Amino acid sequence: MQLSELLGCTVRDTGSRAVGTVVDVRLSITGDLDDSPSAPTLFGLVVSPRTRSSYLGYERSEANRPMVLAAWLRWRHRGTFLAMWDDIGAVEPPVVRLRPGFHRYSAILRTD
Repeated sequence: MQLSELLGCTVRDTGSRAVGTVVDVRLSITGDLDDSPSAPTLFGLVVSPRTRSSYLGYERSEANRPMVLAAWLRWRHRGTFLAMWDDIGAVEPPVVRLRPGFHRYSAILRTD
């Protein structure tokens, strides 16, 4: 499966209720990033409950400029969350199913 096949998939909870759409993927890389980084692994999926469109990277930080665009994107993607890969129960495009008891994590990337 290619990661691009996940984009646009409907995400459903254990009760088969739609909770959103996959709008981005998160990858993890370990090791020395300058010398010999490991192969990327899938960390999680960014799920938006209100739109199928990209967040244009604004969910990755607390960026607020340009102010009008940032505010509009925050409003449009309110409720967006990160579902960790361990919380994914099944991937059957065009549907991704979450495991029971999944947790909604913030989609903002943090360096601390």
